[in-house]
Amino acid sequence: MGSIVIYLIGVNLFTVLLMRIDKQKAIKQQFRIPERTFWALSILGGALGTYIGMKWFRHKTKHASFVIGMPVLIIFHLVLTVFLSQS
Repeated sequence: MGSIVIYLIGVNLFTVLLMRIDKQKAIKQQFRIPERTFWALSILGGALGTYIGMKWFRHKTKHASFVIGMPVLIIFHLVLTVFLSQS
């Protein structure tokens, strides 16, 4: 279980960092990080980091797929974690 927690912390910190980088690129009108990258990382456990990045940096907050999808993924990951920890 400890290695799972370390993985989740790492992937979530990484997604927050990517949200910051992407926000800066958006401001400077530079090449952006694809949304599919954020979705892939979120599905792999980084949804909380993406959500935190959305709130902290006010980024992707007008995208309904992110506004609705990230909380749904967070709940899914919490349920999955509880289920796996009881096994």
